[in-house]
Amino acid sequence: MSVSVITGDCRDVLATLPAKHFHTCVTSPPYFGLRDYGVDGQIGLEPTPDEFVGELVKVFREVRRVLRDDGTVWLNLGDSYARQGGKTSGVSRHWDGRTSDPGGQHHTRHVDNLEGLKPKDLIGIPWRVAFALQADGWYLRQDIIWSKPNPMPESVTDRCTKAHEYIFLLSKSPRYWFDAKAIAEPFADERMGASGVVHGVPEAYAGAAGRGGDQGLSKFNGADRTGRNRRSVWTVATQPFSQAHFATFPPALIEPCILAGCPAQCCEACGAPYERQVERGAVTGRHDAGGVVGMADAGMYSGRAGNTEIKTTGFAPTCTCGAGIADGNVLDPFGGAGTTGMVADRLQRNATLIELNPAYAKIAHDRMIDDGGMFTEVAAE
Repeated sequence: MSVSVITGDCRDVLATLPAKHFHTCVTSPPYFGLRDYGVDGQIGLEPTPDEFVGELVKVFREVRRVLRDDGTVWLNLGDSYARQGGKTSGVSRHWDGRTSDPGGQHHTRHVDNLEGLKPKDLIGIPWRVAFALQADGWYLRQDIIWSKPNPMPESVTDRCTKAHEYIFLLSKSPRYWFDAKAIAEPFADERMGASGVVHGVPEAYAGAAGRGGDQGLSKFNGADRTGRNRRSVWTVATQPFSQAHFATFPPALIEPCILAGCPAQCCEACGAPYERQVERGAVTGRHDAGGVVGMADAGMYSGRAGNTEIKTTGFAPTCTCGAGIADGNVLDPFGGAGTTGMVADRLQRNATLIELNPAYAKIAHDRMIDDGGMFTEVAAE
C-alpha cells in the first residue's frame, strides 16, 4: 500500500488521474466564506453561495470520472451564517482557541452582504451542495449526522450552540460496493445476541496503540464485528492538531467511511472489490470479551439478528480476471492535514491526496511518515 500527496488545485490535478480508479472518496472541502488559506483562486472564497456550489459541482464531476462505477463519496460539509459588516480577523481560530498557523497564511473570513440573505441567516450550504450534486447525476444516498460532544464554544445567546455537521453518502449508480458488516455497531439491547465485539483480529494490523494512539479507532481490518447495522448519527469528538491546520478530521470519523466504502482487497487487473465470504451459525448466548456467555432466554429471540453469528471465512474475487490481489484505493481531493491518508494507511488501503496549500501538503506528508514509521510509503508530488 502507498499514499501520495499531490500539491496543486484539485480542479487541475484530478484531470490527470486515471478514470474509474478509486473505490471511494472521503473528503471535506473548504467551508464557504470561513477561511482564507492564502492561495489565489481557492475554493471557498467565491462571492456568492451559488458560485461556491457551482465550483464544487465541477470538482465532483471530475471525481465521478476517476471513481469506479461501484464507488462511493463521503462528503463532509459545515454551514455558514450571513453577517453584515465587521472586521476580518488576522489569525486563525482553532476549535480549542489556539491561534497558530503554518506560515501565517490562514485567516478567518466572514460572509458579508449576500444577495437574498439577511444578516444572521443560516445559509444552508451542505444541503445546497447535496441537492446540486443530486441534480448533476449523483445518487444522494444518505445524510449522516456527525455529532460533536465537544463542539467549538460559541458566544451566541439567541440560538443553540452548533454541535453537528453533515456527511453525505453519494454514489454513481443505485448499486455500489458497501461493506456494512465492517462498520456494524453494538446492539442497543445485549439480549439481542452480542455486545458488538470484534472477532478474528488479524495479527498484521498494528492497531491504534501502535499507530499514533488515536482513541476510537477499531483495531481490525476485515475482521468480524457482531452487531446491528450502523445508525446514521455518529458521535465523534473533535481533536486538536498541534501543527495548526484549522479543520482536521478526527481519525475515528474517517475510519467507518473507508471500511464501508473501500475494499481491503481488490483485483490487481481490473480493481473489482473482493467480496466477504461468511458462515452463519446459531448463537446460544451473548458475546463479550471472554467469549459466549450463556443466556437462559436466548430462545426468545429466535430468528432475530442477535441469534446469528456471522463469521468471515475469507474474501473472494467478484471478477474473472484471475489476476493477483491489490489494496483498495481512496481519494481525498481536499487533503488538508492528511487524516484521510493516515487512516487509509492504518487500514491497509492506498490513498491519493490533493492539497492546494504547499505548507499543508508538507504537514500531511510528514504527519503520515511520523504515524506509519518505516512501513509507510508516502510520495510527495
